[in-house]
Amino acid sequence: MLDANTKAQLKSYLERATQPIEIVASLDDSKASDETLALLKDVAESSPLVKLTESRDDVYRKPSFSINRPGENHGPRFAGLPMGHEFTSLILALLQIGGYPPKVEDAILEQIRALNGDFEFEIFVSLTCHNCPDVVQALNLMAVQNPRIKTTMIEGGTFQDEVKERQIMAVPTVFLNGTEFGQGRMSLEEILAKIDTSGVEREAKKLDAKDPFDVLIVGGGPAGAAAAVYAARKGIRTGVASERFGGQVLDTMGIENFISVKETVGPKFAIALEEHVRHYEVDIMNLQRAKALVPGKEFVEVQLESGATLKSRTVILSTGARWRNINVPGEHEFKNKGVAYCPHCDGPLFKGKRVAVIGGGNSGVEAAIDLAGIVGHVTLIEFDKQLRADEVLQRKLRSLKNVEIFTNAQTTEITGNQTVNGLVYKDRASGELKTVALEGVFIQIGLVPNTDWLKGTVALSKHGEIEIDAKGQTSVPGVFAAGDATTVPYKQIVIAAGDGAKAALSAFDHLIRTTAPAEEPALPKEAVAA
Repeated sequence: MLDANTKAQLKSYLERATQPIEIVASLDDSKASDETLALLKDVAESSPLVKLTESRDDVYRKPSFSINRPGENHGPRFAGLPMGHEFTSLILALLQIGGYPPKVEDAILEQIRALNGDFEFEIFVSLTCHNCPDVVQALNLMAVQNPRIKTTMIEGGTFQDEVKERQIMAVPTVFLNGTEFGQGRMSLEEILAKIDTSGVEREAKKLDAKDPFDVLIVGGGPAGAAAAVYAARKGIRTGVASERFGGQVLDTMGIENFISVKETVGPKFAIALEEHVRHYEVDIMNLQRAKALVPGKEFVEVQLESGATLKSRTVILSTGARWRNINVPGEHEFKNKGVAYCPHCDGPLFKGKRVAVIGGGNSGVEAAIDLAGIVGHVTLIEFDKQLRADEVLQRKLRSLKNVEIFTNAQTTEITGNQTVNGLVYKDRASGELKTVALEGVFIQIGLVPNTDWLKGTVALSKHGEIEIDAKGQTSVPGVFAAGDATTVPYKQIVIAAGDGAKAALSAFDHLIRTTAPAEEPALPKEAVAA
């Protein structure tokens, strides 16, 4: 199943295990079971600590397998082949069961162990989804730590009937005790916050008690990370309050234009950002969404939705941007029921089906090209009279036989009955309304800055971007901004990182000039003579 190089890597990883690992495979006579068994035999051959047994008469999904310590039965379960992005989830589960400590703060591990209740999670994934492994790995870790938590990763391609029955049209989709728990990327901290509400209150009290910062950065994307590194290197008290460290980068599949990094993927890049920041004495406060900015004479306050308030001598706003909605009937109603925003994650769920992509810029055309290799047919709809994507992308798109392009077209409605079944657009030249029968709509019309909470406090452009000068200074003294939330043109990772560094240097310069002691008064001439 695994090639020689992958087997060697797996063997090297499993050398870190110190305790016995028991794998029990639930199989039938299908080809998928044969492939699963072949993978598990390769795993068992990679370490003397791994024992593999087969079961064909149990009640579990087939093929699936559980990973446990001998005598236990609450370890992670994988239904379908955990290959692609999920291969890492398999390796981590093996290591954690085998006694290798997870890279998680002790306080979080204690919180998991203290959870009171029975929790059975099911996570539906696709192997091309770069968001899914974070959720799978977080829940697997919880199952390893707490015997009352059970979790199963379910690969949607293997269990298509179940995907259809549960009307799953976005991954990852998580069920808790049979009821839908959440969709999309979720960190370990986010999952804990949803099932342990008292933990949120405890964290808010801890944040409230923190001493004021010299620099407080709001947002943990490339701009925020760069600002944190540059500020911390000045030896000043630095904090980062972020809803999710990595920001929009976490939803980016391919990164090929960050100078010195030839090629990487968003989640991997985000991990590198956080590791770099944690190398310094930076107080990272995750799962924190800001709700208000309150300027003051000595400190600027940032009020959080959790109820906590942070104080700082200077603040750097790097809250980034989010997917722009088209705001038509049906978009909200059918979100994750046919309306999607990530073709890499959710595209495989529409294999062989008819879908639309709304947006003719680079993102939209790239999405249409990617989807054309998976789905049955792609309809691309662009509001303008012509596509706005790079010419090389347009040529590729027009060469595809299962793609149809409509320009000068305005989407007016997404229709459906429980799930999407069509799209209505207006021909802007004739005014005629036309309907396209389809099962999925991917919206790719750009981004909107995350600045609603700043209205009335700092000056914003007509597009809602934070207005800044050449040094990143906003209209409020001591408050700086960087990244996609600002008026800086060209929303690119490398530009955001550079502007984050610039904002940190500007904040440091502001601190020097505003906190320096007043000049001593000149002594009288008589005193000098004496």
